[in-house]
Amino acid sequence: MILLWLVTGVSLATAILAWREARRTSQRLEQLSQMYWALKYQHGELRVQMQAQSSGAPNDRPTGTTTAPPARPTDAFVPLSSLKR
Repeated sequence: MILLWLVTGVSLATAILAWREARRTSQRLEQLSQMYWALKYQHGELRVQMQAQSSGAPNDRPTGTTTAPPARPTDAFVPLSSLKR
């Protein structure tokens, strides 16, 4: 009888420890996910700034001047039928 209570107690303690570890891991995963998305956003912002600097566009334009950047073609849709010719 004592052996059964001992096994039950050890099982309960193991379950509580596993539950705490799972909670801690879940919180860490949430923190890492938030850090990932913040870093991804900052990377995008820095990439846009670098592209603006490399194209020669000034970052601090006067408020009265509005000039549109020259239109550059980006990725365009190319139908497969035109590639087969």
